[in-house]
Parts: sequence; structure tokens; C-alpha cells
Amino acid sequence: MDIREILQTKYPIIQGGMANIATGPFAAAISGAGGLGLIAAGGMSPEQLRENIYQARERTTAPFGVNIMLMHPQVDELMEIVIKEQVPIITTGAGNPGKYIPSLKAAGIRVLPVVPSVALAVRMERLGADAVIAEGTEAGGHVGEMTTMALVPQVADAVHIPVVAAGGIASGRQMLAAYALGASGVQVGTCLLVAEECPIHPNYKQALLEAGDSDTIVTGRIGGTPVRVLKNRMSREYVKREREGATREELEVYTLGSLRKAVLEGDVRDGSLMAGQVAGQLHAIRPAAEILAELYGDYCALRATFAKDCDNHAD
Repeated sequence: MDIREILQTKYPIIQGGMANIATGPFAAAISGAGGLGLIAAGGMSPEQLRENIYQARERTTAPFGVNIMLMHPQVDELMEIVIKEQVPIITTGAGNPGKYIPSLKAAGIRVLPVVPSVALAVRMERLGADAVIAEGTEAGGHVGEMTTMALVPQVADAVHIPVVAAGGIASGRQMLAAYALGASGVQVGTCLLVAEECPIHPNYKQALLEAGDSDTIVTGRIGGTPVRVLKNRMSREYVKREREGATREELEVYTLGSLRKAVLEGDVRDGSLMAGQVAGQLHAIRPAAEILAELYGDYCALRATFAKDCDNHAD
């Protein structure tokens, strides 16, 4: 199945649910550009989520969704809001949304959980998820252990619902690879951080443009809360102290409010500059519509080229 049958979008592309970044206006811009924009409820109160839904609806008539982190202390209220506001699609992360799926489906809402493993993907299908987003460790933000290359085909072989590939995708080449692995669509985040419409601080965007292939690091891996970010003073010191055996309370000194420092204040030394390993592929700040059109256009051109090549060697 083409994931667009579920998303009702021009492109089979979902924007990642990036907390403190993916606002209503940003989601509307992505949806208006042909992808599925998501409002990230992770850093919002229920009232803020409702307001961002209103802001998105003021800016676009295209479908958009909401990403809900299940560890949110007010997750029940967030779920009530998306149901009351009839948001057509939600994605979930950091937990099992099973208890909410019946009420979401009863309201006609499509549910796409983010999964880091085959076992969770199979469980989500059994509970009624419409599709799963298999996210590899190449992604920015909270990550699992498996790579996209290994995770996506194993999930695709294990379930009968559509699989969306996420993690390490910022070009048509990578999108084509995701389809070759068994995906029915892709989710991207890092490449949209340099969209003109993305509300992060200009310093954050500049840090992304200057990043190279090996300029991300994973903090919290030892403590079981892995997060991929750009290397800077905060992340290097965090990993150093973590390896020395620092307690969770001691490590929180580095991360408390660090994402807001990066997003709102442009603190590139001590802020949490969440980004995936594709950061080294980013070279310019461009409109979201241009980024998505190039991503999908290059994918289509490459797919046609490979199909022609196979036809030429069929005999």
C-alpha cells in the first residue's frame, strides 16, 4: 500500500515530530508543501497543543497530524484533545499506545506508532495500528540501537501493515533505498531543520550547515536514554561524565532546558542541538516546498533510472 492512501498527501513523506520545534505553523507549512506536517506535543501543555492545532488549521486546509510522546505527564489530556479536535493522524513515541488505540480508531483517527524493534511493530499491528514508523539509530533526538538498514526490512517482513522508514533519510537516494528495504513511505526530520519555515534559532541552523559526517554524538546511551545531537561542549562533557559514572541527577545539570537553549536562544555551546547523521548533507537554508519537491523528485528519477537499467539487462 502507498502510504499516501492513509496520509492523503501529495508526497509519501512525513515530517518528524520534533519537540519544541514542530509547531502548528511549521506543520502547516510542511503539509502545504505536500508532506504530512506534525505538531509535536512533547514540549506542550494541553492548552498549547489545542492552540497549535488552531494555528495549523488557520494556515492550511491540507491534512496534518500530531505526534504524542507517551511519557508526557498529561498524555491522557493530549489524547482527549486530538480526539475532540478530530486530528486525522497521530504518531506516537516513547512507549506503547495500545490503551489509546481503540478510542482513537473509534474517532476515525489513523495511528502510526514509531517503533525501534520488530517485536514492538508486531505488537502495534496486533493492537490495530494503521502503519508503523521504523526508526533507525541514525535519526536525531531519541534513538534506538538498530540501524535503518537492518530494522526496516525486518519490520516489513514481520507485519502486514505499511512501514514508514525513518532515520538517515535526506535525499532521493536514501528514499529509494528505504523503498528497496520494504518501506511504503519515509519520515524525515533533520533535513527540514534547515527549512526557511522551521522556527529554530539561526545559530542552530548554521551549526547544522557547518556539520560534517561525523559531527553527531549520542548522549545517555549508558543510562538507557540515548539522544543523538550535534557535538558541542555540552554533549562532549555529558558523555565524558557519563563514562566516569556520573549519576542521573548529576547528568541532568547538562540537559535541563538544553533543547530550549538551542531552539529559542541559539546556544550552540551548551544547548541540545538534536540532529541525525545526515546533518553533513545539509548545505543551504531553503523553503520547505523546495526541500520536499527535490527529495521526492530525485527519488522518482532514480527509481525510473534503475527500472530502465533492469529492463535493459532483463535478457
